[in-house]
Amino acid sequence: MKPLNLIALLLFLGGAIWTLTRSERAVREIQTGYFSAVSPFLKSGSALETKARAFLEEAYHSKALEAELSTIRAETGRLRIIESRFRDLERENVQLRHALNFKDATRFDVVAAQVVRRHPTTWWQTVEIDGGEERGIGTQLAVLSNEGLVGKIDRADKERSSVLLLTDEKCQVSAKVEGTPEIGILSGQRGQFDDKPLLRLKFLSKNAVLKPGQRVFTTGRGGIFQANILLGTIESVEKGALDSEALVRPSVDFADLGTVFVVLSAAP
Repeated sequence: MKPLNLIALLLFLGGAIWTLTRSERAVREIQTGYFSAVSPFLKSGSALETKARAFLEEAYHSKALEAELSTIRAETGRLRIIESRFRDLERENVQLRHALNFKDATRFDVVAAQVVRRHPTTWWQTVEIDGGEERGIGTQLAVLSNEGLVGKIDRADKERSSVLLLTDEKCQVSAKVEGTPEIGILSGQRGQFDDKPLLRLKFLSKNAVLKPGQRVFTTGRGGIFQANILLGTIESVEKGALDSEALVRPSVDFADLGTVFVVLSAAP
């Protein structure tokens, strides 16, 4: 046995023999002193144990809450997907109702079609629709929406067609300003990239008196577009040396084309 262990054992035995040889009162005093000495440590140990248990319970609840939060997040994501689909269906339903109302109210013989393809580089020039020669659609026919003139068919295949939009500078329309004798040529402008392109109405009279908000309609000249189709409203007027030009805000929202209508007969 090591010397230190032997010394400790002898001290313990000596202390035990000394304690046992004392009187009962002395033993109680020794016990009282001992418990008084170790009592703070026992209380500290008890407090530490309580804190440890509380920490473990909190950790357990945290894990349970984290699992519940994860479940709620997954459910929220699923509900957002359902809400998005519902909104899409609601939007399609509104478009279909508008389409039916327009088809019933219009004076033209039209066939409805959906925009199915649109390329970012030609966003303001052309769109592709899901109607073609099988449905009586041919080139140089006017294309409308319930808001006004969209453009004209520039290529027709068996099941699909390409529409040249009014916002393209190559789509030129004879136009008149409501409440005035002013007549000009309306077309899109080159290099437009914002979400609200403007049209340009050229060849107005030099002293044209126009006000913002006045409506612009087709004249029916040219053999493609029927008369009195809404094109847009006057935004501003620019007077030149020989004639005037006006900027026109389209009546159609060309950033969000859905259902369109092809007029099956050419203008008289």
